[in-house]
Amino acid sequence: MSHFLWGAILTPVIFLCIAIGLIVSQRPSGEPGVDTGTGLDFSGTLARVAAAPLNMVEKVARDKASLTSGFVAGPEGAPLLVLVHGSGWHGGQFDGLARTLAAKADVLTVNLRGHFNGPAPRGDVGYVGQMEDDLADLIAAHRKDGQAVVLGGHSSGGGLVVRFAGGDHRDMIDGAVLMAPFLKHDAPVTRPNSGGWARPMTRRIVGLSMLNMVGIRALDHLVMIEFAMPKDVVDGPTGHQATLAYSWRLNQSFAPRAAYLEDVAALPEFVLIAGSKDESFVAEGYEPLMSGVTGKGHYHLVEGVGHLDIVDAPQTAAVMGAFLEQFR
Repeated sequence: MSHFLWGAILTPVIFLCIAIGLIVSQRPSGEPGVDTGTGLDFSGTLARVAAAPLNMVEKVARDKASLTSGFVAGPEGAPLLVLVHGSGWHGGQFDGLARTLAAKADVLTVNLRGHFNGPAPRGDVGYVGQMEDDLADLIAAHRKDGQAVVLGGHSSGGGLVVRFAGGDHRDMIDGAVLMAPFLKHDAPVTRPNSGGWARPMTRRIVGLSMLNMVGIRALDHLVMIEFAMPKDVVDGPTGHQATLAYSWRLNQSFAPRAAYLEDVAALPEFVLIAGSKDESFVAEGYEPLMSGVTGKGHYHLVEGVGHLDIVDAPQTAAVMGAFLEQFR
């Protein structure tokens, strides 16, 4: 057998062996949720009195799974505002903000697939892109005839909004709200490991990336990232609501695509709000980065506010309320 033929046989075998070797060489820590002390500041969240939960509504996704969301009705002629939570939590993150914005919009707070109150299994989805399909199904089910739709999200939820804008369902939304959005791990606004919140399994990520490059997705269900959720949250009364690790395909579904600026460029008119003390992202870096590919953004920096607290900051509700007015 010629050297050329041997090479043609051995090269893909070696490639697969390297990929699988990288994947099996790194496993979940077994202690997701243990705060390293360098993650997000949860003190404001833990001290804040929880808002009363919204009434829950249920719709059926295209795969027949039940999608649950909080809902509060707004005035006649108001737009539909769909809010997407950040990594590790659920739609209840927006209970207080939704009640405030009900004067401006019908507000739907989504419980994403793979999270608390969302379709099982926890920490996983069926395929990359399923979250976008779920959002499209929810918008179609809740939107009234002629009603404008604004899609908003915080952190990874903001990243999912950007991904949605760059995907097949982009024409379903008229506006967007981005609260300290995750753009990509290597975006210049992203601090290392999102400020200590994210614990990516680097070798496993490389191996899974290699397999996906050649169309092998059989291992996409494997965990590839864990989150540094404080023990006060994990061991507290709402600890069961936290999702502490994500599979490859869920994590891919929750973020803009590799060419994230192309997704950014596809956004409709949007408003971006971030706090000057954001632990995960460089808030002042969003405008110079994103304005280079789109002129549709309006940027607001809130002084003295961190990553989690931006959701309930009074300035956030004020900026969003003014933005929503144009869609009536």
